[in-house]
Amino acid sequence: MNNSGNIRNFVIISHIDHGKSTLADRFLEITKTVDARQMKAQFLDSLESERERGITIKMAPVRMVYGDYILNMIDTPGHSDFSYEVSRALVAVEGAILLVDITQGIQAQTLAKFYSAKKAGLKIIGAVNKVDLISDEGQLNRRVKDLADLIGCEPKEIHPTHKQVMCGIHKISGKTGQGIEELLKAIIKEIPNPKKLSGNENLARALIFDLFYDDHKGIIASVRVFGGEFNVNEEAYLIAADEKFKMKEVGYFLPQLKPIGKLSAGEIGYIATGLKNPDRIKIGDTIITNHKSQITNHKSLALSGYDEPKPVVFVSFYPENSNQYDDLKKAFGRLKLNDSSLKFEADFNEVLGRGFKVGFLGKLHFEITAERLEKEFDIKTINSFPSVAYKVNNLIIDNPADLPDDIKEILEPMINLEIISPGGHLGDILQLKEIFRMENITTNNLGAEGIILITAKMPLAELISNFDDRLKSVSEGFASFNYELANYQKAELEKMEILIANAPVAGLVRIVPKKRLEYEARKMVEKLKDVLPRQQFTQAIQAVAGGRIIARETISAMKKDVAGYLYGGDRSRKMKLWKKQKKGKKKLLSRSLGTQVRIPAEVFKKIIQ
Repeated sequence: MNNSGNIRNFVIISHIDHGKSTLADRFLEITKTVDARQMKAQFLDSLESERERGITIKMAPVRMVYGDYILNMIDTPGHSDFSYEVSRALVAVEGAILLVDITQGIQAQTLAKFYSAKKAGLKIIGAVNKVDLISDEGQLNRRVKDLADLIGCEPKEIHPTHKQVMCGIHKISGKTGQGIEELLKAIIKEIPNPKKLSGNENLARALIFDLFYDDHKGIIASVRVFGGEFNVNEEAYLIAADEKFKMKEVGYFLPQLKPIGKLSAGEIGYIATGLKNPDRIKIGDTIITNHKSQITNHKSLALSGYDEPKPVVFVSFYPENSNQYDDLKKAFGRLKLNDSSLKFEADFNEVLGRGFKVGFLGKLHFEITAERLEKEFDIKTINSFPSVAYKVNNLIIDNPADLPDDIKEILEPMINLEIISPGGHLGDILQLKEIFRMENITTNNLGAEGIILITAKMPLAELISNFDDRLKSVSEGFASFNYELANYQKAELEKMEILIANAPVAGLVRIVPKKRLEYEARKMVEKLKDVLPRQQFTQAIQAVAGGRIIARETISAMKKDVAGYLYGGDRSRKMKLWKKQKKGKKKLLSRSLGTQVRIPAEVFKKIIQ
C-alpha cells in the first residue's frame, strides 16, 4: 500500500472563491476519509477567519485512500496575498487540479496559479466547477474550450453520455458531486508517480513545507519525503538550522494527526520535532536522519525549496494592554511558524509603548493576522496605518515616521498589475487610472465572451488603500486582478503628520502623493474630529506637511454650567465662578501641550478602517 508507485501527490489551485474547499469536501466524502457524521462544509478550513470570510488562508494537507492508491492532497488559498502558501505546496507535489468557476470563467489568479504550476513542472488537470448552475450547453462548452486553450490541448469527448473531455478538462460540481469520481480516476491515471532524487535514494531526506506548534509535541513539521524512511524515536538533523532532534512522532494528516511510526519516500506527512524555540527551525529546511558527522558535505544534501518571501506592507502593532507585550511577542513567534512570510522586529513608540513592526505580503495578509492575534491568542492591539517601503538616498525606509522632512528625491515600489474583466466594464475601470496613479495601460481581448485583459503599472501604496473595493464596485464584482512586484520609481510624495493639541500623534504619520495631500489632510482631520472624545479643554487637530499646516479642525471643550445652581442675586458670584473655570481650562490646556497624546484603541481602529 505504501509503494511509491501507488502514491499521487497533488494540489487544488484556482482563483479565490471558485470552489476549492467544496471540491476538497467531496473528495473527503467519496474516499471516506472523514466520517459522514463528522462532515461539515469547508472541512479543511480550520481557522475561524477562514470560516467567517469563506476563503482559504492556510494550505491544508490530507491523506486519502481510493482503491489501491494513496492520494495526498493539499488545498491552497486563492487570494494573491497568499500566493507564497501556494508556491510552497507546489514544491511538495507532482500534479495540480486547476479549477475554474464556470459562472465566472478564467480570472486573474487562474492565470497566475496556472503559470506557477507550469513553471514547477507539474501535471495540470483542468476542471470547470459548478456545472449544475449552467443550463446553456453553449456557454458550458465555451468555458471548457477557454480552459483547454490555456492548458494547451484540444478538448475531445470521451463518451457522449458522460460528456467528459480529454486533456484533463473535467465538468464537475463540487456541490452535487457530479464528475468527482471521474476526476479522482484522472488524478490516478494522469499525475505521475512521486519524483525520485538522483544519487542515494536510500538517504532519508524530507522538505519542510509548513510548520505549526503543539504544546506537548513542540514544533511539528509538515514534510514531503523525497528519499529513504523516517522512523519515530530516530535521531534527525535540520541542515539549514544545524540542529539535532529526536523524532517524537511521525504520521499522516487524516486530516487530524494520525501517528503511524514511519514515513517513506514519496509520502506527505508530519514529524514532531520536540523543539520549542521557533527561531531554530524554518520552512524550506531539509530534514535528514543521518547525523552530519557521518556525512561529507552535508550542506549539499539540502533540497531546493523556494525563495524567501519579501514583505511589502508594514504595520506596527502595540498591545492595548502594555502588560501583554511578552504575550504578543510569543504570539508572533507562533504565527511565524506556519507563516514564514511574516517578518517582525521590536518597535517602540513614545505614546503607544513597546510593540513590533511587522511585514506582510499584502493588506489582506495584515487583516487576517490582526484577527488571529485577537481570536487565537486573546490579544487586542493598536496598529499604525499600513505602509510600504520607500527608497531615500539608497536607504530602505519602511516606517513613514523615519522619513526625513527635507526629501529631495523619494522612490516608491511599483507593481505590474493584471485585471481581467468583461469588456462592458472597461470604460469604468480605465477611469480608475487617475485615482490610483495607473500608467502604461494596455488592453487585450482574452478568449471568448468579450473578456478583456488590462495590464498596467501602479504604485504598491495604491493597491493597499481601497483599490480592491473600488475595482469590485465599478465592475459590479466581475473584475479580478493579480499583481507582482516591479521596480522602484521616482515619485512626488510628501510626509503628512497629525498634531492634536500641538503634539504629534504616533501611528498616524503617512506618506501621500502631493496631488492628493490637501484632500487626504482634510479627510483625516475631519474624521478625527468625528471620532475623538472631547476633553475639558479645546483641542486643535492639524495636518502638517513640509512645515505647513494643510488642514485644521477644532474640537471644542466640554462645557459645564458651573453657575447653573445660582438664581438671581448679585451677578458677581457667577462671574467669579466663570473666571475660575476659565483659569482651570487654561491650566489644563497648558499642561496638555507637548505632552503625550493618548488616543483610545477603538479610535485608532476607526481611523485605520
